[in-house]
Amino acid sequence: MPKASETVLEIDLNALKHNFNFIKSRLHTNTKILAVVKAFAYGSDPTVISKFLEDLGVDYFAVAYVNEGAALRDAGITTPILVLHPQPINFKTLIDRCLEPSLYSPKILNEFIQVAEQKNQKDYPVHIKFNTGLNRLGFWENDVDYIHSKLSETSAIKVKSLFSHLAASEDNNEKVFTTHQISNFKQISEEFSNKFGYQPMLHLTNTSGILNYPEAHLDMVRTGIGLYGFGNSSEIDALLKPVATLKSIISQIHMIEKDETVGYNRAFKSPGFGKTATIPIGHADGIGRQYGNQNGYVMIHNQKAPIIGNVCMDMIMVDITNIECSEGDEVVIFGQNPSAVDFAESAHTISYEILTAISQRVKRIYLNS
Repeated sequence: MPKASETVLEIDLNALKHNFNFIKSRLHTNTKILAVVKAFAYGSDPTVISKFLEDLGVDYFAVAYVNEGAALRDAGITTPILVLHPQPINFKTLIDRCLEPSLYSPKILNEFIQVAEQKNQKDYPVHIKFNTGLNRLGFWENDVDYIHSKLSETSAIKVKSLFSHLAASEDNNEKVFTTHQISNFKQISEEFSNKFGYQPMLHLTNTSGILNYPEAHLDMVRTGIGLYGFGNSSEIDALLKPVATLKSIISQIHMIEKDETVGYNRAFKSPGFGKTATIPIGHADGIGRQYGNQNGYVMIHNQKAPIIGNVCMDMIMVDITNIECSEGDEVVIFGQNPSAVDFAESAHTISYEILTAISQRVKRIYLNS
């Protein structure tokens, strides 16, 4: 990999291909794959990631909001796109851009039917989300009759899939709860097909659900974090490859004396003679203040350099007292070592947060041999 000469986020498309194929290897031949590319494809680049996955033969994409899906259409993506949390104000745009909504409540269902009828749609594909225990979005299991009554009054929309979301599929201590969710969803889908006279596509599992509950793969699986190199367990992480590596450089080195302080509010006080390095990345780039004051660390020449003092908007300072290095040397914030999981855990958070937090001002570099 090239050495960094500024703050960059390297996006390894070979790693993405590896992860896609790994997930595919866990599925039945006929099971479809939905790739979750919301939040700038987990902080990387939604257009580049989606085009690459489209070439690999992914069956579906999912985004959170309509504007994310519209941007993919503008970029030339033709694969079906599910919008997981559409807002009624964007329903007309959603239809104009051939996006497919998740309908999760009576209000959303009725408002989308109204817009679809106004735009003279027939059998417009929609996805009905049921709440089986996450208690975030979704119809209740006893809403099937209501949904049937509303859809029997219109030809504007047609249900393409039913889905739900597992709440704790990565937690072995929650197997009973997860198994109940799976059973509940299967009962809902059976009741739905009996009422409607056909079986929509069914999907339930997220990345950890794919890995831990093969009986719940159904017609399609949804994978987000797995594509980007993480499987919610150290065992699976070892079989995946991180797609994103965040790098920077040493801008300046300072020699400091005992009792000298570093950074805003003099948050770090040197216990003795030391050496610090200033790195051009800060909370405006996604490295929050929680990583400061020796909670987080970076790697310089494969050695840990703790982040000292408060994280600044555009800079962090690290302790390099015992590291031989020079101004201009490369710094690894996360990637292979430390991983995004390791870096996030240093501040008691999760890989999802640090990955999606990386600012769009950080330059993206694409690796693909």
